[in-house]
Amino acid sequence: MNDASHPRSDDPGRPGDAAPRPGDAAPVPDVFAPAKLGPVTLRNRTIKAATYEGLTKDGQVTDALIDFHVRHARGGVGMTTVAYCAVAPEGRTDRRQIHWRDEAMPGLRKLTDAVHAEGAAVQAQIGHAGPVANPKSNKLPALAPSRHFHLTTQTVAKAATHGDIARVVEAHARAGRMAIEAGFDSIEIHMGHNYLTSSFLSPKVNHRKDEYGGSLENRARLARDIGRAVRDAVGDRIAVTAKLNMDDGVPGGFWIDEAIQVARWLEEDGSVDALQMTAGSSLLNPMYLFKGDAPLREFASVMKQPTKLGIQLIGKHFLKSYPYEDLYLLRDARQIRAAVKLPMILLGGVTDKAGMDTAMAEGFEFVAMARALLREPDLINRIQAEPATESLCIHCNKCMTAIYGGTHCVLSTEPAWGAAGA
Repeated sequence: MNDASHPRSDDPGRPGDAAPRPGDAAPVPDVFAPAKLGPVTLRNRTIKAATYEGLTKDGQVTDALIDFHVRHARGGVGMTTVAYCAVAPEGRTDRRQIHWRDEAMPGLRKLTDAVHAEGAAVQAQIGHAGPVANPKSNKLPALAPSRHFHLTTQTVAKAATHGDIARVVEAHARAGRMAIEAGFDSIEIHMGHNYLTSSFLSPKVNHRKDEYGGSLENRARLARDIGRAVRDAVGDRIAVTAKLNMDDGVPGGFWIDEAIQVARWLEEDGSVDALQMTAGSSLLNPMYLFKGDAPLREFASVMKQPTKLGIQLIGKHFLKSYPYEDLYLLRDARQIRAAVKLPMILLGGVTDKAGMDTAMAEGFEFVAMARALLREPDLINRIQAEPATESLCIHCNKCMTAIYGGTHCVLSTEPAWGAAGA
């Protein structure tokens, strides 16, 4: 594609690129205008949030995975996120997921080229699943800050040694360098949902007595080390964002007051270009992030025994249902917004132009969308053409159970992959 349409840019920015802070008199940015994210210019301020696609095979990019992201790019998003690319083989939640290695590079380059051809940018979510990883599937031991029993996989994650920690930090840096080689415009470091970095942050999961446990400064050491290592590895050649928990959703877990301080540290370190705040624990309270219905029957139907029986018997205590409302993470994210000057990406219940405009007015530079785009990959184009357009997503969350055969909206007549490359 030509230089004019490629999302990478050394352009210092266009009028309106700098979003106002609360209390400023600056005009509210147009969500559909181009905007800078670190060294990258996106064609608009909408991002397809990371949702595990379930479309990889043996850790390799497939045509279906490319079609999935091409369809979202063609649908109008400024950037789409590939989710997720583990920095180490034991850091996968399933053995089919991509992990950074030479064999995966040709497929990743094909994917980024295809997205760029549609005029969108493309981001790789990188991270280590830690105690959320599936050691039975990976045939490798899972890592955690302390020994931890994973109810879903019925396995125990081992406490990470100092050698494990050093290796994982360097693996994140290597992933950043490889992402540049593969043509990605941005990387998102996964620091949420009690994946490895998030589990170190959580006093509920982290019971260490060394320099990685106890005080918040110690528990945040891994997050800061990873952020600095990635930044040192990639410089300003690529954008770096972080998905950071605000709240684990469990008593005794990581909470908003600590998240504010971690966000400030990441800003002081200069390691990230933007923050995307999230919530919930894939270990302890997975539905806390999603809000809406908890599809217990559908989850049980795709699980093997004894997990299937466990969901049927006690699933309602683990997969809790929370009322859905638009912009449901905004209230807490406002507190982070007020504490840092970093650009921020609002996630959680962004479904229409009114929500996008609210995010812009509140000082968020970008919005991230997931379920609404699974339901309608062309929703951005449709909203841009007709601002009153409403999302068809009903937040039933049955898409969560579709990851085992290709993530898509189960209510849609056509999944968001398969024919998009035709």
